Amino acid sequence: MTSRRSPRSRSASLVIAASLLALGAAAHADTSADRQRNFAGSVQLDYMSVPSQARARDEALDGATVELSLKLAMDFGEHTSSNVKVCVACHGLEVGMAFFDLRVNDELNFRVGRFTPAFGEFPLRHDPANHRTSDKPLPYDMGRMLHLQDWNLGVLPAPWVDNGLEINGTHFFDEIVQVDYAAYAVGGPRAPSDSLDFDFKQSRSAENYYIDNNSHPVLGGHLAWSINADPVSFQLGASGMTGTYDNDNKLRFSVLGAQAILHIDKAVVRAEYLVRRTEMALGDDPAARFRYGPGADGKFDPYFLKEGFYTEAEVPIGKFDLVARWDGLRRRGNVAKMSELRSDTGLLRYTLGGTFLLRESLRLKVSGEFYDFSDFGDDKVIHVGIAGPF
Repeated sequence: MTSRRSPRSRSASLVIAASLLALGAAAHADTSADRQRNFAGSVQLDYMSVPSQARARDEALDGATVELSLKLAMDFGEHTSSNVKVCVACHGLEVGMAFFDLRVNDELNFRVGRFTPAFGEFPLRHDPANHRTSDKPLPYDMGRMLHLQDWNLGVLPAPWVDNGLEINGTHFFDEIVQVDYAAYAVGGPRAPSDSLDFDFKQSRSAENYYIDNNSHPVLGGHLAWSINADPVSFQLGASGMTGTYDNDNKLRFSVLGAQAILHIDKAVVRAEYLVRRTEMALGDDPAARFRYGPGADGKFDPYFLKEGFYTEAEVPIGKFDLVARWDGLRRRGNVAKMSELRSDTGLLRYTLGGTFLLRESLRLKVSGEFYDFSDFGDDKVIHVGIAGPF
């Protein structure tokens, strides 16, 4: 996810960050006079080690990585609010959100600007202080998995940030049952016209001015049904997104997702499944472009299917939070000529870890991961990090 950035882009990002810090200081200094402004953030320093390799940088962003988010929220009244956020991670300093919420009532809210479209459950807690592992589940991976270049990250890296309009709301049927919905039109993922998959650098880089590359929006939505009966709560949800991603507005994709979350007192079990069907550019000479030949009908299949899942459990015991996670990816379809992946390839990962509350909200994170690849040698990863909100 690293990319070269122009001086103008870096300067603009620094100005945004400095402005947020200044506004945040003002918010804390004047809370008695204006309680409608809130400044918050979170930070994580994680060290990723691959003990079996002397230099793992060829297949992973190992070593120390900082993730930082700074957020300023303002309520202008009962029906209008705004949020601005910048984040720093392996992709550099970027604008994570900049939007207005225009709320008519609980059932109807208009979100306008730059935001994370509603898709699944994990993006709601993607900030490092809001989840107990140092890295993200594989379907939402954004640069910390092994062989990230071969796999081109997960299914839909989180947070997926985009420009557009979202209509969302919540309806309460009684004291314990609620339904949340969202529908949106956003710029969508980006890539050149001859691409075989999304170009995530192009999608996130400020050097591309955060604009839609093909002048056609991507449409999506989310629906979740929840039962909240303290100390037990349960949620089922589904998400979808579809559109084109190339400059010429020809290559189509669709993403579907399902989620289930169970809370029992302070313990929680989560599960999500994502699947993306993506069209590839065949080019003038598909035989020279792809590793595998045509099918029985003599034609090259222009689509591939990428699936991802995770299931995890968190159990708090005093100052400790124990975490167990099982996640995976699968890709089916043709690949580039020089790719090391097969036409049907998979990855399973097993994670055990936990956090320890050091002081106030500051937590020590430790985890061990075992990667089971179908196309590469199995490997182990150790994460040690410190994270907390402020």
